[in-house]
Amino acid sequence: MIRRSFLVAAVLSIASTGAAFAQAQQNFSLINRTGHQINEVYVSPSANNNWGRDILGEGVMPSGTRRNITFPRRTQACMFDLRVVYEDGDKSDMSGIDLCKVSNVTLTVSGGNTNFATD
Repeated sequence: MIRRSFLVAAVLSIASTGAAFAQAQQNFSLINRTGHQINEVYVSPSANNNWGRDILGEGVMPSGTRRNITFPRRTQACMFDLRVVYEDGDKSDMSGIDLCKVSNVTLTVSGGNTNFATD
């Protein structure tokens, strides 16, 4: 009986570890098709009130480029907000992106407004 209990506990431990790894699937590609250069990008969990640091650092995203955004494996949140800041200082935000289900976020501009398309 003790052996069986240990085996069940070991299997459950491995299964829960696998579930934690499966939850860390927030990596996505940001695609700039706006016709404008993006100077700053912020990605923050929706539950957080702070944008954190600019993930582009010293870099920029000219129109027509793609940037792969990666998260540490320990990240468990799925819902994130995204802010981009253009070269002229204009900002555009999208809230509530389920990055556990989204692999691409494509930015376009229509009528002077930024559109965020996810797939």
